Amino acid sequence: MMLDTSTLRVALAVVTLTLLGLFYFITYRRTRSPFSGWWCSALLLFLTGSASYLLDGTEHQVWANPLGNILLVGGAGAMWAGARSLRRPSPRLQYLLAGPVVTGVVSMLDHPATNNWSGGPVLLGMMALMLGLSSRELFVLDVDYSRVHRPLAYGSGMLTLFYVGRLVAFLLDGPDGPVFEAYFGSVVTTLLTAMILVLASFTMAELSYEQLTRDLRARATVDGLTGLLNRTAFVDLAANELRRLGGSRTNAALVLADLDHFKAVNDQYGHAAGDEALQAFAAACTTSVRSTDLVGRYGGEEFILLLPGVSPERAGEMAATISRRLQAAQPTVEARLPTVSYGIASTGPGRADLTALIAEADAALYRAKTEGRDRAVFAGSIKEEQTA
Repeated sequence: MMLDTSTLRVALAVVTLTLLGLFYFITYRRTRSPFSGWWCSALLLFLTGSASYLLDGTEHQVWANPLGNILLVGGAGAMWAGARSLRRPSPRLQYLLAGPVVTGVVSMLDHPATNNWSGGPVLLGMMALMLGLSSRELFVLDVDYSRVHRPLAYGSGMLTLFYVGRLVAFLLDGPDGPVFEAYFGSVVTTLLTAMILVLASFTMAELSYEQLTRDLRARATVDGLTGLLNRTAFVDLAANELRRLGGSRTNAALVLADLDHFKAVNDQYGHAAGDEALQAFAAACTTSVRSTDLVGRYGGEEFILLLPGVSPERAGEMAATISRRLQAAQPTVEARLPTVSYGIASTGPGRADLTALIAEADAALYRAKTEGRDRAVFAGSIKEEQTA
């Protein structure tokens, strides 16, 4: 005997509640990753949405069915936000709320007291859209992100196509038509949703731990204040890059930069102004260099740049560009951002000694400081003076 829709919805609610409990207590409380948080939210919204539909056919369906539509679309939106958080920040709140709000308004205006499918086309369209966005985010992840994200992407894609089919059948055949009832009705949808949720939940744990691991790895290599490489990460990457450039006999320029009178900024305006100056200089660097260049915070108010294939003269021009962009920034705490002094050193063919290169740039930076600051000095000019 075929199970009726209400029985299947109760079963789906039990499955969803079980998955929510397992995922929250086993995965989310251990990782606290954004992905696991969004997935717990999605399960909770799907659970309460399915429970709302249990009041279908009663005097409460006038509010229960629109509420169920809102919660289901919200759950699909949470899936999208979770998938997106694996590679970039989650969507803004207004984007996530737009779908549920539109769905709720249309459902309330579509005679929910007598129409069991009030707002049906909008519900199906929004579900297809949100699930499709979720599937896309999973497909564009790096292939080495996790071995399970591809099956999850395919599962989300299947569910997306199913909801597209539901929408087309709804518009052409109607909710009571034979095609819709046989292939896209509530019974089929409930069974398919339960299978996808079970499949997805087994992959969510691994994705959550992968996200946590990548986040910890990023924190270990990135300076928390400026978002640039920290000293250790820069030295490791720069040493490898210099070895590679040495093998191809390609020159590179190394730049040490130091914010002038930085202590005075902190003393006069407070540490908030100092932090803002550091962040402004980091922003000026990232907008001035190429994607192949390395930029790091070397310590305190000192920064370091490795510019492959760049001559000392070109490095000086880039330093001037960085200073102009820094002065063009609009600080919120300090009246004026500090100037910057630069020391520039250059590699020769076959030379790959990072320590010696930094020492030369540091000597040039010291000369820039003693000559009045707010300037760039080349290590080569110091050598020429010493030779003369």
